[in-house]
Amino acid sequence: MFKNYLSIILRSFRRTPVYNTLNIAGLALGIGCAALIFLWVEDEVSFDQQYAKRDQLYSVRMNMYYSNRIESLTSIPGPMPQAIRTSIPEVVNLSRLAWSHELFAYQGKVSYENGVYVDTGFFSMMQPVFLKGNASGFTNPHTIVLSKKIAHKFFGDTDPVGKTLYVNNQQEYMVIGVVKDEPENVSLRYDWLMPVSNFVDRYGWLNSWSTYGINTLVELRPDANVAEVDSQLTAILRPKDQLYAKATCRLEPMTRWHLYNRYTNGQPDGGQITLVRIVSAIAWIIIIIACINFMNLATARAGQRAREVGVRKTLGALRKVLIGQFIFESLLMSFAAVILAVILVMLVMPAFNTLVDKQLSFAPFAPIHLSVLIGIGIFCGLIAGSYPALYLSSFQPVAVLKGQKIAPNNHRPGLIRKGLVVTQFAISVTLVICTVIVYEQLQYLRSRDLGYNKEHLVFTSLHGDLAGHFNFLKAGLLQTGVVANAALSLSPPLAMWQTATSEELTWPGAGTGNKIKINTESVSPEYFSTMGLQIQAGRGFYNDIKADSGDAIINQALAAVMGKDGHIGGYLTYARRYRYRIVGIVKDFVFNDMSGSVTPLMLACDPEVQGNYGFLEIRLKPGNDLSATLAKVAEVMKTNNPGYPFDYQFVDQNFAQIFSLEAHIGRFAGIFSLLAIFISCLGLFGLAAYTAERRTREIGIRKVLGASTAGLANLLSREFLQSVALACLIAFPLAWLFMNHWLKDYTYRATMHWWIFAIAGMGAFLIAWLTVTFLAIRTARANPVNSLRTE
Repeated sequence: MFKNYLSIILRSFRRTPVYNTLNIAGLALGIGCAALIFLWVEDEVSFDQQYAKRDQLYSVRMNMYYSNRIESLTSIPGPMPQAIRTSIPEVVNLSRLAWSHELFAYQGKVSYENGVYVDTGFFSMMQPVFLKGNASGFTNPHTIVLSKKIAHKFFGDTDPVGKTLYVNNQQEYMVIGVVKDEPENVSLRYDWLMPVSNFVDRYGWLNSWSTYGINTLVELRPDANVAEVDSQLTAILRPKDQLYAKATCRLEPMTRWHLYNRYTNGQPDGGQITLVRIVSAIAWIIIIIACINFMNLATARAGQRAREVGVRKTLGALRKVLIGQFIFESLLMSFAAVILAVILVMLVMPAFNTLVDKQLSFAPFAPIHLSVLIGIGIFCGLIAGSYPALYLSSFQPVAVLKGQKIAPNNHRPGLIRKGLVVTQFAISVTLVICTVIVYEQLQYLRSRDLGYNKEHLVFTSLHGDLAGHFNFLKAGLLQTGVVANAALSLSPPLAMWQTATSEELTWPGAGTGNKIKINTESVSPEYFSTMGLQIQAGRGFYNDIKADSGDAIINQALAAVMGKDGHIGGYLTYARRYRYRIVGIVKDFVFNDMSGSVTPLMLACDPEVQGNYGFLEIRLKPGNDLSATLAKVAEVMKTNNPGYPFDYQFVDQNFAQIFSLEAHIGRFAGIFSLLAIFISCLGLFGLAAYTAERRTREIGIRKVLGASTAGLANLLSREFLQSVALACLIAFPLAWLFMNHWLKDYTYRATMHWWIFAIAGMGAFLIAWLTVTFLAIRTARANPVNSLRTE
């Protein structure tokens, strides 16, 4: 029986190769696009799956309550981990975590590397695979564990265990082990591990309960009640300081770290899972559009198989047998499309990896990939072939053989085909509109007035004694002729770490009961001109840093919070001991939350802080060769701080990285929405070709009677263009509803202009018109004599 089915399919393919090729090509393109997306989704959902204890591992989060919002933090007070060890029996293991970027040197090889300061419990919880050595000596503070990549970078093929690395030009650390490199799809990636005691000793403020800045990873007993542990953590925290009177703690399981990494008002609120859901939906949409193509073309060609069905029914073929035959044909074509899709995926995989910035691999015969491909093939075959099978098998043999209607009187295949075309283009237009609005929102956020100029602005961490002789460094930079200014700050430009509340930082008229978060920052006098900040009232800091000891500059947001006390000459008191006089009000500028409202901020210029500055900002002059400019800056940095390479970041690149989620959504949606339209047009092309062929005699008669080519082209294309117009009317409100829901998460959001919808609709209309008109004109220009001879 299957041999007979196969011969029928091959005969049908030889008779109508164009339509079958379009069917398979459209389906293959849809499956190939979906396969690429699912490869990316597979990588995203597999994050942290290789850890044996992942179901028992949690990070400790702390929710701080302010009058206007709840802020969720990944850090807790420095002494709290020890209290957790001794107070909560459900915690069987614990490690503090502190990410850092340190300078390593060995026999002339010098470079900065990223790693984590950890406790010994880290090795039991995460179980890194040791290739050489072990963690038994990690209790010694001056020991280090390296990744295989970094070990090879500094020591080549020799065994590094027992050798020493010079860290930050200050201390030698002995290598006690080399671990296997972590894969790309893990949340905790590192090139080295060092005892966390070094980090805590460096930043003594971590030993205070009144500050927080250490991340903590805990392992719970398998039978532990997570909610109860949350309550115990909160009970430990609250009595330690008035700052935490309303604070709460919660454990975040490792299984949610990567995908659910966004918090709003203290609660998980999506994150990377949003992108996963969006692109997964796009994948299924593309598959469905490809299946619609198949159904449309199969039902459109049904008339040519009507006699076959009639003869087979007359000879005794049952309807279920015919349905089985047509489903088998559909499955066979579907799996032919799957094979073609596999080839397409392997060809475009390098380009796709560049698009998504990953190193994905596709192994068609791997069990998971093979099962998914088979599943997609069966799904597409059944979905795409079900309606044509039911439709073709329903023909009445007597009516067919007499040349009468080939379907029951109540069946309207033409109407269904139009409905499927409308569905295809409605989905495609919706995708295009959503893509444009995502792009507009991203551009809106990127072009938002930040309150300073992020272009040509470089920042770098301070090492050695650079802050101590900053004046000499600044003079050297200015002498290069490529630097406009330089400044010092405690934090990097886009992230100000130091915070206080309106209960700690007070003013005469401050009300009680309101707890408002206020950022504080220590800067050098040049900070405002280097960053391009605008002083709205008063003045900036004097060049003589000692002259401004005890003075402060506030932003407009803090001035608004202070009300009548937020003026030049007003006073702020910190911790009831330090008094600051307001000498200036700076225009609000964006930091920390790039898409939210500006946090109240106080900037101080305190000579006691100068040695603790952590970052150097450098304003480059525009119009110079960038490579030559950076080389000159690096030379000055090397002269003033030998032994420390110039390791820098551009603020604009740092800023763009913050919107990587939106950028990924835009790229995915843009490329695959265009492919969705292309697949839709493949189906439209096939339907138009069938319509033109079916009306060949009519066209010949009309030409003989004087119809013009343009008139005939308009006649043939009108039906399809009406369908596309209806699709646009459906797509517009759908796209508005989707994007209005998406944009509500942004404080600053782009406007959904009417022209976005108009351009998307006109674009779809134009593409459809070109697709159909090409065939219509070709058919209309044919010799009418040949048309009238067709039978």
